[in-house]
Amino acid sequence: MEWSKLNKTTGFLPEIIAIETFIEELSQLRLLSSTELIFEFYEVYLELTPLKERDSFDSFSKWAPIVLQDFNEIDRYLIPQNQIFEYLSAIQEINHWSLEPNSTPLIKGYLSFWKKVHTYYTKFTAHLLQKGAGYQGLIYREAVENLEAYIQNHPDKSHVFLGFNALNASESTIIQELLQQDKAKIYWDIDQTFIETPQHDAGYFIRQHQKTWRHFKSQPFKWVSNHYTNPKNISVVGTPKNIGQVKYVGALLQQLYTENKLQNTALVLGNEDLLIPILNSIPSCIEDINITMGLPLKQIPFSAFIDQWFQLHKDPTPLYYYQDVIGVLSHQFVRPLFQTQEEDAAQLIITTIKHQNLISLSKDQIIAIAPNHKENLELLFATWNDQPNKAIERVLTLIFKLKDHYTKSKNNHLLALEYLYRFSEIFNHLQRLNVTYSYITSIKVLQSLYKELLSLETLDFKGQPLKGLQIMGMLESRVLDFETVIIVSVNEGVLPAGKTNNSFIPFDVKIENGLPTYKEKDAVYTYHFYRLLQRAKNAHIIYNTEPDVLSGGERSRFITQLEFEAHHNLDHKIVIPETPQITPQLLTVKKSPEIISKLKTVAAKGFSPSSLSQYIRNPIDFYNQKILGVKADILLEETVAANTFGSIIHNTLEAFYKPFIGKVLEPAMLMGLKSKIDATVTYYFKELYKEGDITQGLNLISFEIAKRYVSNFLNYELACINKGDEIIIEAIESKMAVAIDIPELKTPIQLIGTIDRIDVCNGTRRIIDYKTSQVSQSELELVHWDDITSDYKAHSKSFQIMTYAYMLNTETPFTTPVEAGIISFKNLKSGLLKFAKKDKPGAYAQKTTLLSTDFLVRYEHELKTLILELFNPDIEIIEKEV
Repeated sequence: MEWSKLNKTTGFLPEIIAIETFIEELSQLRLLSSTELIFEFYEVYLELTPLKERDSFDSFSKWAPIVLQDFNEIDRYLIPQNQIFEYLSAIQEINHWSLEPNSTPLIKGYLSFWKKVHTYYTKFTAHLLQKGAGYQGLIYREAVENLEAYIQNHPDKSHVFLGFNALNASESTIIQELLQQDKAKIYWDIDQTFIETPQHDAGYFIRQHQKTWRHFKSQPFKWVSNHYTNPKNISVVGTPKNIGQVKYVGALLQQLYTENKLQNTALVLGNEDLLIPILNSIPSCIEDINITMGLPLKQIPFSAFIDQWFQLHKDPTPLYYYQDVIGVLSHQFVRPLFQTQEEDAAQLIITTIKHQNLISLSKDQIIAIAPNHKENLELLFATWNDQPNKAIERVLTLIFKLKDHYTKSKNNHLLALEYLYRFSEIFNHLQRLNVTYSYITSIKVLQSLYKELLSLETLDFKGQPLKGLQIMGMLESRVLDFETVIIVSVNEGVLPAGKTNNSFIPFDVKIENGLPTYKEKDAVYTYHFYRLLQRAKNAHIIYNTEPDVLSGGERSRFITQLEFEAHHNLDHKIVIPETPQITPQLLTVKKSPEIISKLKTVAAKGFSPSSLSQYIRNPIDFYNQKILGVKADILLEETVAANTFGSIIHNTLEAFYKPFIGKVLEPAMLMGLKSKIDATVTYYFKELYKEGDITQGLNLISFEIAKRYVSNFLNYELACINKGDEIIIEAIESKMAVAIDIPELKTPIQLIGTIDRIDVCNGTRRIIDYKTSQVSQSELELVHWDDITSDYKAHSKSFQIMTYAYMLNTETPFTTPVEAGIISFKNLKSGLLKFAKKDKPGAYAQKTTLLSTDFLVRYEHELKTLILELFNPDIEIIEKEV
């Protein structure tokens, strides 16, 4: 468009290419991916390294990328190889010099590597050149070698280099030679302020070019502008955490849109991981958006599924951990393969795993649950046997299956199909690598390579580059100008990136040989940052006031530099995102006729002490479970849950004591039970814990504790008998169901429950409830009767025990002294913790433990008052804060 405005005649646009493409064309070499380079380097490594000294490919791939990066830098900066490699080898020898005559094998191997590193380099580069391929540095070095021939072969070709800043030695040599041969022109984009201020890193590189290039001794230096000193409105905003930055950006964009100031605006992300949160924060009124950066493929939902699938098959075992199975089957991408009008097979398998407490299960067990989906289950759960080729085939087969499924309703799944296409490209690439090379020998290596390839891939967005809000990373902003710029994450460690040390070459050696260090990398970011501000009129610079380890450090030095400049209107403020104070709204439910009807149904079946306690604790929980029928989610027990553990103890004691009903306990009876503890506890563990493993870990500890509890209880009973107590077992696990007459309600009401044990001790009848939890005597003491149905925390256990006593008395009125209490297995030394009525609060109160008729009458009054409240349509069901 702009070209046609300037040129009225018909013509052709010049070829516009990136400098990397030009260098590659000049070198006549093909650029290999970083993954392919590791494989090629390993071939050379194996050829030159004795068998005993070789690393596996997995180990090699951990350190090889750093060596290749050093090779790359050495070649890009045209460093004499002999000189630097000999220097590095000598340094390592000095670093590991020792008075000890014999070095360790590890040090010997390390020094041997550095002695060979020049050989590795020479052989590797020759190996690549023979294949007509190379890494970037080798391509640059070859381009310099081929430059003279290129100029001779293209005598009429002109070149224009635009907007450059930092150049490596190869680029500098090529451009300078073309300039000297009058085959090129170069135009910089630098402001006079940065050129003339020696300390300003924005002009660090261009000042060097201006000073050292022979071309500029006789030719003008173009283009130096003078825009930066024009007054600008710069707003510096600090806000806590990434989420604070995102929220502020959303509010700022809304403001700019409302004020019609969004034209020619760029949103630049210092931290590109904020792309998705930023997109979600953009106001819906902003319709025209262009995103020039790609969405990392690792953030796509399907990548999470592949990770989960790798996790499932990381070990070549026929048994899979239940969480890995559930993770695979519950993923949104594969779930549709198991859904039909008749059933959801994936959900059926997940539910079965939870119901049967299957901690680990085989492929055949999974298929047996949903045999109609055998083919797809075989695909997901047939073991990979640590064979990478099998894994790749399975992943590609699944991708094609999903593609076929989503293609049936293509218009609704265009994005999903694009995801699948990109992942098929990755695994096809892995398949080619696996065929070409023989070093992918395990699932671990395959997963490592997959993650590397995944990290390099992005999903590109489509948009209008000349219209609307422009969203980009810092590097995408090069050579672009905007009236308004918003820069996010302007923190140390992000902008600029700061020190990184992915190199085996020491810092001083880099300085000596003219290799770039963190200082040069910081200068690159400085140039990009200030070039964005160069022609802008308005700038909003946002930083994180509370960074963590992974999201940069303190505010960037760039902000401090701006504060010392006098040219601009700079406003610095700290913004705390408004956090709405949410007052929890307690749920209130009016008792409709339908709810009253449901209550009558529940009452006719029977209120248990636990259900009435639930109402006392939080009426809304009672409503959810008893009226709506909402059941708690079934949780699979990897370790024995408290309720399961309690049931095991209860069942064991029931099995032990039921044969003694109606008998006086004798020491011999109890001694005879001791030998049965192990087998009985094991039996009930297997029955209640189903497929759970009790042979190791916390489950084994729970198993031993259960046996100890039972043994300690038998010892406690023996001690009671030996000191003279006469104990007669009257009932074990006695199921009760009694009707309550409440004339006001005119509806049948039952109380139901199971009393763990009823016995007679020295003539006193005892109602006993077992608890495997810690219980203290104070939890069974009551001063005021009206508290028993209002204070759940203090009196829930008293309420339960008195309900059992009331039911037993209603069924058969007491004619002998009766006590009721709890035996706590964690507080067994206290014996039976008896319900006690106190005449006043405090330690000096009189306590009565025998259950008198007055006690039962007073309890009955409180119980009926509670039930009347429950049925009263004028009293709403109100949630309590618990």
